[in-house]
Amino acid sequence: MDIAAEICADLGDDWLPAIYAAKVRPQRTRSVRIDVPARENIAEIQYTLLGIELKVGRRRFACPDLATARYMRVFARIGVPEFAVPYDITRISAIADELETSWQRALIMVGEKSLGRSARGSAAARSKLVRAIRDQIAVAGAGEAMPTFDRETRQRKIDQ
Repeated sequence: MDIAAEICADLGDDWLPAIYAAKVRPQRTRSVRIDVPARENIAEIQYTLLGIELKVGRRRFACPDLATARYMRVFARIGVPEFAVPYDITRISAIADELETSWQRALIMVGEKSLGRSARGSAAARSKLVRAIRDQIAVAGAGEAMPTFDRETRQRKIDQ
């Protein structure tokens, strides 16, 4: 059994792709595409005069608020170019907390499981972990660019 599968089994419902599939994808979302390399990246949040930006390498992505920037940073770190963002902005902060916690726990676990290995072996284990997370998020998908508004309102009745 490889390290990524062990960590997935150990984390269970707290595994990052499991949180994404269970708590993000079922709700109304919009897809976001960022141009990041498909590898582990250094992503940082910057406060500028024009607002909050997410910086990955030399690229910068404008973010509407800090919660969205934190949420996007998780996906930028693991190199996921397309993902879903909850349409309800009040839910983004809590989900970003869970995703960041899951990411940090996975990094701690890969460090513990690769003790006694060479630097190259531990780097390979971390790379496998990031690749497994990225692949499982890709399977869950990013959804539609804009959510469907299929709820009945006073002004508009839905045809059935």
